[in-house]
Amino acid sequence: MSELKLKLSVLPTEPGCYLMKNEYSEIIYVGKAKNLRNRVKSYFTGAHDEKTMRLVKEITDFDFIVTSTEVESLLLELNLIKKHQPRYNILLKDDKSYPFIKITKEKHPKLVVTRVVKPSTGIYFGPYPNAYSAHETKKLLDRIYPLRKCNTMPDKLCLYYHIGQCLGPCVYDVEQSQYDDMKNGITRFLNGETDQIMNDLKTKMQDAAEKLEFEKAKEYRDLMGHIENTMMKQKMMTADMSARDVIGYSVSKGWMAVSVLFIRNGNLIEKKAELLPVNDDIEEEFFRFVVQFYDLNSNILPKEVHIPKEFDLDIIQEALESKVIQPMRGQKKEMVDLAKKNAEIAVSNKFDMIERDEARTIKAIEALGDALNIETPVRIEAFDNSNIQGVDPVSVMVSFIDGKPSKKDYRKYKIRTVKTVDDYASMAEVVRRRYTRVLKEGLPLPDLIIADGGLGHMNTVKDVLINELSLDIPVAGLAKNDKHKTAELLFGDEGAVVPLKKNSQSFYLLQRIQDEVHRFAISFHRNTRRKTSVTSALDNIEGIGPKRKQTLLKTFGSIKRMSEKTVEEFTEAGIPKNTAEKIVEALKDRNKK
Repeated sequence: MSELKLKLSVLPTEPGCYLMKNEYSEIIYVGKAKNLRNRVKSYFTGAHDEKTMRLVKEITDFDFIVTSTEVESLLLELNLIKKHQPRYNILLKDDKSYPFIKITKEKHPKLVVTRVVKPSTGIYFGPYPNAYSAHETKKLLDRIYPLRKCNTMPDKLCLYYHIGQCLGPCVYDVEQSQYDDMKNGITRFLNGETDQIMNDLKTKMQDAAEKLEFEKAKEYRDLMGHIENTMMKQKMMTADMSARDVIGYSVSKGWMAVSVLFIRNGNLIEKKAELLPVNDDIEEEFFRFVVQFYDLNSNILPKEVHIPKEFDLDIIQEALESKVIQPMRGQKKEMVDLAKKNAEIAVSNKFDMIERDEARTIKAIEALGDALNIETPVRIEAFDNSNIQGVDPVSVMVSFIDGKPSKKDYRKYKIRTVKTVDDYASMAEVVRRRYTRVLKEGLPLPDLIIADGGLGHMNTVKDVLINELSLDIPVAGLAKNDKHKTAELLFGDEGAVVPLKKNSQSFYLLQRIQDEVHRFAISFHRNTRRKTSVTSALDNIEGIGPKRKQTLLKTFGSIKRMSEKTVEEFTEAGIPKNTAEKIVEALKDRNKK
């Protein structure tokens, strides 16, 4: 609960949706809020009914997605409920949850609000997020466009005819052209072309106010509000059904947060956010994240990927099979801004939580020492490996002092001696190199070493320390579950599971250490892999050194573009003719492979 309280304290006050999770990371409830912090906090304070109390007892974590307006949070809530079907929600089975405005396909058409869609029976507009505003807008349209109101045709004129809201087809003949004009007007209105009507209403409102007819003026004002509410373009639901991911980012204090919004069938259905340390320039870090994200999640590659405008489109497009777009205006640009907003909140929350949690870190390492029956581990060093099918294997070490990361003590290692995919041998090499140097240079030894992995990794580290370096340092292993989350701490000769409560500060500290060493390893591996893959096409060409390589990339933008150029175009860029011929030949051979 202490971890939840910490997350609650840094929740934004923006509108949005929250997703409550149980101990298995299952989403058990989805809700919307005008103010996320106040709404989510309310679950953990005050009295509740029995159903809510059962829900609260199961909550061990939560996530959230920020929206621009409360109306958008309503639509997003519906999408998330349909996708995850949390058992504490009243499940929505079909699109009857959304109201539509319909012009019936009859000889004498009428305008209705319905939740049942049968395309053969009329023209539908929507869905709309707010049923009340939809009904009010229909009332307005009834005043402007006098279609019939009755379900069955009467044999005499009714009140609607006398107040100008019906043409009286029950008595008088109505030309089809009149109905066509009205349907065209309604269609334009419901498609958002409301400027003329809004201007007319504003004029009528002002005229009524000048005549001191305040009730009528208020009615016009309210109708304008209903129109704005109903006709608002909704970011959460779009008419375009393309599968797309929208990516935004934010950078602060040496960290980058990247937020990915998943849009499928016109609906925003999910958000993923990741924090990673910035070890290079911003564009390089962003590019590595995107390439690695889709490399590891190739099964979710959408038709389109939308990114911020400040990055080099061609470089990212070369790496992805999806179409990459940089929206400059309109609804798609607003979605990129929304992804950026979620990233800004994610990176801001990280530092807010660290600041609020500093007082607890000392108690956390003391409790961790007690649980392991060792001295308080003031200095903790953790190791992790990273490679993809043995390519560019690397390892890293992160250092935590007094429960906080000590960035100046972080270390990166390229694996030198291991030629095959061998995680244990890689970790043994790095531990050997690290502590041989520590002993040689008289550097401080850690109070605890953590191996990111199970019993095998832990024993590998212990074997190097004891049998090769004669060091007696406590070693623990951090195992993950099938969802790649910190699951248990292993310690001792048999690798017994240390009984730490999942909501304790000590367990939270271990999660931070494991997340940090994993992110540092992934970031270093991305950097290494990027350097070896992107530049290799130019590295083996005689006459191309670092400066000339930089000039080529700056001039042409990417390897792909270079492969389309002629010898003459390279010479115009200042490359000698014989070198230009070698470049063209080398890139031609590369494209054949």
